[in-house]
Amino acid sequence: QVQLVESGGGLVQAGGSLRLSCAASGRTFSSYAMGWFRQAPGMAREFVAAITSSGGTTSYTDSVKGRFTISRDNAKNTLYLQMNSLKPEDTAVYSCAAGTRPLGSNYYDYVYWGQGTQVTVSS
Repeated sequence: QVQLVESGGGLVQAGGSLRLSCAASGRTFSSYAMGWFRQAPGMAREFVAAITSSGGTTSYTDSVKGRFTISRDNAKNTLYLQMNSLKPEDTAVYSCAAGTRPLGSNYYDYVYWGQGTQVTVSS
């Protein structure tokens, strides 16, 4: 079993940057594919980015390509999401997730979920 805890959210002005972290418990972090999802109020959960277990391959939803970077440090059991050039429409609760399907973009591709961290981008 894997427990996930996100951090790094906050309030930032449009054009600013934030780096989210997702700390994982357990010794099997490196065997899981990881993803970031977000959910804005009244909206469905949305895929943001995914990374393979080794970190060698990544994928992104179109709206964040070129602005967000997903990465992981398996030695530290930590997943990251670097977010640059933030826009008000990026405002949401961001959650990390662990699963066994590489680069999954659907919520059912993931087994373990964190509680989420709020990101608010002001205009």
